[in-house]
This record gives sequence, structure tokens and C-alpha cells, in this order.
Amino acid sequence: MRLGVLDVGSNTVHLLVVDAHPGARPLPAHSHKAELRLAELLDANGAIDTDGIDRLIGVIRDALQAAEDKGCEDVLSFATSAVREASNVDEVLARVAAETGVRLAVLTGDEEARLTFLAVRRWFGWSAGRLLVLDIGGGSLEIAYGLDEEPDAAVSLPLGAGRLTGGWLPGDPPGSDDVRALRRHVRAQIARVVGDFSRLGAPDHVVATSKTFKQLARLAGAARSTDGLYVQRALSRTALAEWVPKLVGMPTAERAELPGVSLGRAGQLVAGALVAEAAMELFDVEELEICPWALREGVILRRLDHLPAEQAAVGQLSTG
Repeated sequence: MRLGVLDVGSNTVHLLVVDAHPGARPLPAHSHKAELRLAELLDANGAIDTDGIDRLIGVIRDALQAAEDKGCEDVLSFATSAVREASNVDEVLARVAAETGVRLAVLTGDEEARLTFLAVRRWFGWSAGRLLVLDIGGGSLEIAYGLDEEPDAAVSLPLGAGRLTGGWLPGDPPGSDDVRALRRHVRAQIARVVGDFSRLGAPDHVVATSKTFKQLARLAGAARSTDGLYVQRALSRTALAEWVPKLVGMPTAERAELPGVSLGRAGQLVAGALVAEAAMELFDVEELEICPWALREGVILRRLDHLPAEQAAVGQLSTG
């Protein structure tokens, strides 16, 4: 069956179209993105303003048209931290539903962490052992740890690259005092939860997902995205430590010219790098591997797991 997953994130609204059935890996068929940066559209009261809601509705309509054009049987729609934490979340959801017909499921931070963990587990398999998974989004940092498909521990912290950039780093390039203050804040937040994970034992494999980690790995010499999904990509703590001061000293326009860094994400890369560096140091991670699957794939896999048995059987027959 062909499914669409509409992810209303803090940075982008992303429709991923996949061909999938139970027992098989989802095959990407189409990707439709719009950089809306909802986390930056909040007003002084923490609400998404009228213009922001109008823009969101327009982007969702475009995504629905793309899903229809690509023949999707169903579209799974969800929103993450920017919508979840907006003070007018009910108004946003009501207007989206009334004007597009889409009822956005608002994921909790814990759900984000658990679904991302599921995707990473399925990608690496049981042989990866105990996984520690890190994901830096626009609004939050998700951390999860476990041996099975459900993590033993999962947490979401308000340390997304977009949120931190808007709240802590006004300069371009950012001022040294602002960077130092943000560094202290990030490390204090992560340090509060490290013990909850450390007492579970050392992980066998540390994995990162998200655009931020992918960009940082690319800067450190990892393969380009055009080289394919199955090329192993890693990020070492040593390489990251060398890049952080370089990124801090660059204006956004200069960062955007670096390999693998888009103009839309360049402004958030310093904050993202500070979070990544703090997480790797505080969890004592020397190197982590980049996983191409993340939250959207986790949503798809969970949906496939819960298909009625008779529908799953029909799906398997149709592909035989």
C-alpha cells in the first residue's frame, strides 16, 4: 500500500510518501517539504499568530495535493513540539481541521522519542544490542535507550536547534557571551537526565538521527546523502569539538556554503552543534553512527504493526 506521512515539525512541514506493507521495509517514493519554521513564528505570548496559521494551512493543502497526486491510500498526520507547546494549540488544530480536513495528532515528547527509537531499532536490528538514540529537532532533543523495540528510558528536553537559536543566539555570528550562556544552559538540562540512563548500563551502540546530526557528520567527512542510504556515516566527538568553534565564528551566510548545510538550517547549526557536543560529552560517547530512519519512519512502522490481520494478509498477497 502507498502511505503518506505528514510531519508538521518545528522547522519543516514534510510529506513522506512510501510504499509499504507489514514485514517489509518502507520504500520512499516521494518527498515534499516546506520550510515553515513554526518555532520562530510564536508571538510574545507563545502563540502561533494568525499569519503563521494561514501559512501552515496553505502548506498542508499543498502536501495533501501532492499525496493525492502520488496515489496515497492514507495520510498519517502529526505535529511535534512547535504545535504541542503553542499557547493556542487548540485554535491551531481546530482551524487546520476545519479548513483542510486534517486532524493532526499531537505527539508528546515521550512519543517522539519512542517512535524514533523504534525506527532506529528496526534499521539496525537486534544485533545492535543496547541502543542509545539521540535526536535533535527544531524544538526539542529526544533521548532513548533500550534493548527491545520499546525503550527502557525515553525523555524529551526543550533543546531544539530552532528554539535555542531564537531564544539565546540573536547575533550573526553569535556573541561569545551568548554562546557561553547557552552552553551552560544546555549542559545543565542534559546533566539532569544523564543519571537516569547511566544506571541502565553502557549502550552497545550509540545512534543519532535528525538533520542537525547529519549535517555535522557531513562536515566531519561523512559521505554525501547522494551516496545512498546504506553507506555508513559516523560522527566522532573529536571532530565535532574541532568544528564547534569554527561554526561559532561564522555568519549564517558562510555556514550555508559548507558541505551539506542548507541556507534554511545554517542559522540553527551553532545551537545544534552545542547540543550535540554536550550530549556526546555528558553521555561519554566517543563516536556515534547516523541512522537514515527517524520519527516519520517510526510512525509508518507503528501503523503497519497495527494493521488488521486480514488487511495485512491481503497486502502480502498483493505483493506476491
